[in-house]
Amino acid sequence: MSNESSIDLPENDGCPFCAYLRGERPYTILSRTADTATFVTREQRGHPHLLVLPLRHVPSILELTDSEAAAIAVEVRNAARLIDLAYSKPGIAVWQNNGVPAGQAISHVHFHVAGTLKGGGTEFGPVEEISIEETDEIAKKLLGV
Repeated sequence: MSNESSIDLPENDGCPFCAYLRGERPYTILSRTADTATFVTREQRGHPHLLVLPLRHVPSILELTDSEAAAIAVEVRNAARLIDLAYSKPGIAVWQNNGVPAGQAISHVHFHVAGTLKGGGTEFGPVEEISIEETDEIAKKLLGV
């Protein structure tokens, strides 16, 4: 497989996900493994809405190693299980975007895992950002704290 890709990645001035992981910017990190982290996003497009990503800065799905891809798949499943146990949603959506035309806004591969909204689906339009205090409360509910 070639290292060259035609994916049009977003240009970010520094990676916000890496800054969150380094503790340089506040964010609710639900869990961390040797290779992954799961965030409670401030943009709740479902309820709740989590992000699963590799700890290593990886711009798109094409650059994931086999072990990172496997670790992420396990954590996506674990995030879905937490949502199911804590929120009893009738549906859980999982999606992932690569490239600006596909809706990728941050150039660090991440998977969205979200409980469906009342009436179904998730919100792909603009959503209001919630506070860190609110994402912390979501994390506590998910972890049964």
